[in-house]
Amino acid sequence: MSHWIVYEYSKCSTCKKALAFLDKKKIKYTKIQITEQPPTATELKAMLGYLGGHLKKLFNTSGIQYRELGMSEQLKSLSEAQAIQLLSKNGKLVKRPFLIGNHGGTVGFDETNWAQILNS
Repeated sequence: MSHWIVYEYSKCSTCKKALAFLDKKKIKYTKIQITEQPPTATELKAMLGYLGGHLKKLFNTSGIQYRELGMSEQLKSLSEAQAIQLLSKNGKLVKRPFLIGNHGGTVGFDETNWAQILNS
């Protein structure tokens, strides 16, 4: 039985849907406010592996800060280590909800995808 951590933002409707999904399935999880405590560099590296190494998938590309900081341009020159460091310090840049456990994880909420990850 895996223990799951969900980094979420209370004003995010997608996060609310994801938490309701977990509650309905009676999945135990720890909820963390992503803006107060972003995922750690270790968690971000693990997630990068779960996402097939696609660095951009870790970013909240529709977020205000992503646009304000010009991240689409910055990402072209950031190393993986620099991007992980940046995300670990700024939860608003991280794609949410951010679901991670001992054996898997994903970002964003897709019910089918979450069901597969939670059942593996």
